[in-house]
Amino acid sequence: MKIAFIGLGNMGGGMAANLVKAGHEVRAFDLSEVALAQAKEHGCRTFANAQETVQDVDAVVSMLPNGGIVERVFTSDVIGHAPAGTVLIDCSTIDVATARKVGEVASAAGYDMVDAPVSGGIAAANAGTLTFMVGGTEQAFKRAEEVLKDMGKAVIHAGGAGAGQAAKICNNMLLGIHMIGTCEAFAMAQKLGLDPQTFYDISSVSSGQCWSMTSYCPVPGVGPATPADNGYQGGFATALMLKDLKLAMEAAATAGVDTRMGRRAKEIYEAFDAAGNATKDFSAIITEL
Repeated sequence: MKIAFIGLGNMGGGMAANLVKAGHEVRAFDLSEVALAQAKEHGCRTFANAQETVQDVDAVVSMLPNGGIVERVFTSDVIGHAPAGTVLIDCSTIDVATARKVGEVASAAGYDMVDAPVSGGIAAANAGTLTFMVGGTEQAFKRAEEVLKDMGKAVIHAGGAGAGQAAKICNNMLLGIHMIGTCEAFAMAQKLGLDPQTFYDISSVSSGQCWSMTSYCPVPGVGPATPADNGYQGGFATALMLKDLKLAMEAAATAGVDTRMGRRAKEIYEAFDAAGNATKDFSAIITEL
């Protein structure tokens, strides 16, 4: 399959490389010359602009920073330039309203489009073990699944247009809340004289168990290897967690939902980000406790 990939950052670069490994012909574009050079090393064919990139392709995949850029790229550079019948797949994490708006524009122009944000972070993007939460029609989902399965371990149809984004922001709001709670529990356990490993051994098999504890432990040297073992570098940056929490709060306000724990998590990460920790992994919040 011939696939255009737009957005080759920390996530997109690994995703595009995995499509090449799966045997696809990947046409790649990014504003960064460094990212383009790396994509070329991974076997992608690179282009000078997005409109050239989407010529004569079967699918377009994007991984972009925000909703404004997604809307601009698809409405200006993809829709009307990619061949009729191309399936459009946006893997960015953006607001639900924009995802639905762009999907409607694509549908009106005769394209199948899905919003397919991811879970798993940079390591999973590189390893091809992402989870995709997909919003769109059944037909669009089935077409997109043929592409997404080569970049992930799970591809789940969440519902209609925007449902993938809804699932992503709800999931990451829960993750942010869990991580803060996990960090608080470890901090309190140590203050009460418990060895971190001992507390992990107990809580990881008890009712306090959660993914932030057993798969992404914020304490160095405890549990599986995580960014905590690398000075809180790599993984999922605090700035990205804050972005997702802000999106969640916007969605909650629109839907009229009282998400007081999510709101408090956003406030905590806002303060942590403002203190100069934007690039640190979000589990580094434990250092503030």
